[in-house]
Amino acid sequence: MEKNGRKLLFAGFGFMAAFIIWTMLIQTVDVQPVGQNGTNIGFAGLNQWFHKMTGVHMTLYTVTDWLGLVPIAVCMGFGVLGFIQLVRRKNLFKVDGDILLLGGFYILVIAGYLIFEMIPINYRPILIEGRMEASYPSSTTLLVVSVMPTLALQMYRRVKNNALKYAVYICTTAFTLFMVVGRTVSGVHWLTDIIGALLLSAGLYLLYHGTVRLTEEHKWNSAKNYRH
Repeated sequence: MEKNGRKLLFAGFGFMAAFIIWTMLIQTVDVQPVGQNGTNIGFAGLNQWFHKMTGVHMTLYTVTDWLGLVPIAVCMGFGVLGFIQLVRRKNLFKVDGDILLLGGFYILVIAGYLIFEMIPINYRPILIEGRMEASYPSSTTLLVVSVMPTLALQMYRRVKNNALKYAVYICTTAFTLFMVVGRTVSGVHWLTDIIGALLLSAGLYLLYHGTVRLTEEHKWNSAKNYRH
């Protein structure tokens, strides 16, 4: 059974490696001063073509920006769940392991966001309220694609009602697709920013999921061996 957890971890490391390679390529392939105030943009031809094709849709940008509060609320909800378990069980290590790991996962997501805010790779193709803002990777895409799958996973693990499980799965999938597509065509990011966010969020999520599976499979095998 531990092979399942390892496969998820290997897939996670694969996506993380792809993200690192993608980030390096963005800084070396077809770099041209086509951004705001002449800032350099990698894959300039592809990015300019896609940006001209989609145009800029500020209403869609505003909608997806506000809906970015949804994954933040999900993070807070699981934070409350972990705090309640801590209060009731009076021991941090008695909090469910997947919840503790989830807290660590959310910290990694936030760290990824802050790092690229401090070290901009790309700037947005348009000014936001008259300011240049870092654009790589798309922070909203990173947040949504990292967090919403954890909601579906936790509901699958904790809820017994199959109808409710499927309803949550469908809603989270539809919401995630809407946010990714909406953010992509809104024109406030370069296409490469969206791709980078997808690679990073997929890598982080798979590392979390794989760690949870591997930890629980190890406990299950240890308990099985102990009984024998």
